[in-house]
Amino acid sequence: MKITIIRLSAFESAIARFDAWWDGRSPRERVMLSVLGTLIGGIVLVYGVIFPLQNARARAFADIRTYETLNARIRAAGALSPQRAAPRTGDPLSVVNSSGASFGVVAQVTPIPGGARATIADASYDSLVAWLADLGATSKLTVRRVELTRRAPGRVAAVVDFGS
Repeated sequence: MKITIIRLSAFESAIARFDAWWDGRSPRERVMLSVLGTLIGGIVLVYGVIFPLQNARARAFADIRTYETLNARIRAAGALSPQRAAPRTGDPLSVVNSSGASFGVVAQVTPIPGGARATIADASYDSLVAWLADLGATSKLTVRRVELTRRAPGRVAAVVDFGS
């Protein structure tokens, strides 16, 4: 009797052990284990591969839509130019009145020492802020004091003191 030593790799050894274990199962157990393995493999495939790929694809499409929207907005805005608007000249009352009309801000302007006070009963917050920015950029008037009161959503009442 000759004894031979066969060296197996770890993988081959694991397969040999699995084959021995599998051969010890009855045909009914083999069918049940095969069905269970197929179900587990299907669940891992669906939840581990397919769903993450679908989610990544949906996020990528959402990102593309976002960037296309931003790109369209940038193109619609036109080129940025360093041109400044023409400076507004005149007394503070006329400057405040003429500027307010172009932004849809209706203000009652009264003179105060060193400037003017504009009282706005109701205006869009965005229009009011754009109006103040325009006055700062196109005139020598500076905002000394602003008192805002919230009205309906997006609407405000304001009292603004300007100085020169």
